[in-house]
Parts: sequence; C-alpha cells; structure tokens
Amino acid sequence: MYSPPFTIKSIIKKCKEYGNTTNLPREGRPPKFTDQARRALIREATKRPKIILKELQSSTAEIGVSVHRTTLSHTLHRAGLYGRMDRKKPLLKEKNKQTHLVFTKRHVGDSPNIWKKVLWSDETKIELFGHQGKCNVWHKSNTSHHPKNTIPTVNGNIMLWGCFSAKGTGQLHRIKGTMDGAMYLQILGENLLPSARALKMGRGWVFQHDNDQKHTTKATKEWLKKKHIKILEWPSQSPDLNPIENLWRELKVRVAKHQPRNLNDLEKICKEEWDKIPPEMCANLVANYKKRLTSVIPNKDFATKY
Repeated sequence: MYSPPFTIKSIIKKCKEYGNTTNLPREGRPPKFTDQARRALIREATKRPKIILKELQSSTAEIGVSVHRTTLSHTLHRAGLYGRMDRKKPLLKEKNKQTHLVFTKRHVGDSPNIWKKVLWSDETKIELFGHQGKCNVWHKSNTSHHPKNTIPTVNGNIMLWGCFSAKGTGQLHRIKGTMDGAMYLQILGENLLPSARALKMGRGWVFQHDNDQKHTTKATKEWLKKKHIKILEWPSQSPDLNPIENLWRELKVRVAKHQPRNLNDLEKICKEEWDKIPPEMCANLVANYKKRLTSVIPNKDFATKY
C-alpha cells in the first residue's frame, strides 16, 4: 500500500521520539477555529452587537472556516460575549442628552436628605394574560378544540398612575380611557395630596412628574401653584432617572405570580401588591439615588442600566 512521504516521515519521527508508532492519547478534537479566525469572529460580534449567528456563520465561511452555530456560540462565550435580549430605551436626541447631563451635574452633589422630600410619580401599563402554563389534556382524535379540552386566555392591559417616596408607596390609580390634561388633573386631585398626607411628607416636599404634554397644561400648572406644590424641574426622556421605574418592575414581577381572570381582577391584584411593597425598598431606592445620577456622566449621556 502506497504511503505519502510525509506520512512515512511522521512515523519515523514518532518512533524516534516515543519508541513506538501507536497513536498517542490526545486532549480532544482539534479546534476548527484558527487564532486568526477566532479574533475575526470576536471583532465582528463586538463591532456589530446586533448581528445574528446566521450572519456570523456566513462571515466565517467567507474566510474558509465552516462551523456550526453552536461552535460560534461557545467561542463567543469563552470571549465573554453572550446573546441577551436587547433593552428598550427612549431615543435620546442631542437636546435630550444635554438636559439629561445638566440635571445630573446640578444635582449629583445634593444631600441625600433632599431626595427624601421628593414624591416621585409616573404611569405604566400592566398586561393581562390568561393561563401561561402548559397542560396535558386527554382527548379523542379531532376533539382538541372542544371547550372542555382548551384553556381560555384573555388579553388586555390597564394603565396605572402611581407615586412613592422614601417612606413608601402612595396611592395607585387606574386610568380608564385615554388620559388627557383634564383627566390628569383629576388624578392629581384625588390621589396626590392624599398620598402626601399618608406618607407624612411634611412641609417643603417636592413633586416629580415628567414633561408629558398632559402633565404641563396650563390648568395643571395653575392647580399645582394654587396648592403651593413645588415641582422638580425634570429633563425630557429620562425614565432612567426616575426610581419609580424600579417599583414598576417589582410590581409586574409580583403580579405575574397571580392569574387574574379579567381587567378588574388585574386592577385589584395590582393595588394589593403595590401596597405590599416594603417601605425599605422605597427608602433604598432613594438612598442610592446619587449612584443613579453618577452613572449618567461616564455613560456619555446615553441610557444607563437604570
């Protein structure tokens, strides 16, 4: 049987070095990626973080390396790159970035006691979903859509207005219909001052709300002025600066553990869980507000982890 000269040379070399010609144990299958191809892959994924594995697979094939997507994932993981769901953040225009930064620099040195006097507020949407789990159903052929063999689901959502301070959560109000300036003024009248009294805000407390057009109507400004309520000047498109966003996430996690049957049931559960959020969590959010502010400056005015 003919053997190439390279093979014969390798056998002779192995015999001289190890005293036999048997195959020695190896660490495993040799890697398909060369160092150059691996660096090119990591460079591509870093440069284009939203690129999908299929595109990366095509890119590596162009340089002569054909690998499975699993191999691509493992190679990226070893480099510290992991695929995660993208975060939804408001689009910040240059003007928004500047006001964002101005607010941060103006308040980053404020005493923590100042933030204890703030009553934070915002609106959020809570989704209603029906039964989310899988369930085995024993049924005969062609009866899978029979009512007794199906699990009904209900879709919908409710809008909520809420507020909180370092002392705890204030009132939670369900917004029915489309909110305009008049409805917002009604919400404030029914919920803002009662919340401030319940939380014992005392004198000199400050109200925070964003610059939504419904929040800044002439009637709303006049009402707040008449009630001698001081307003915290707020930069537009800055939900990451509002600690109530953390409470909205907490509320949604708590509500997800229930299975509300309808929108009214969802509203009831939301209010119950909102009242159960411990004051310690609220106090911690306010106490760490300086960290939230300082994260803006090194982030070059882009959205932060908050």
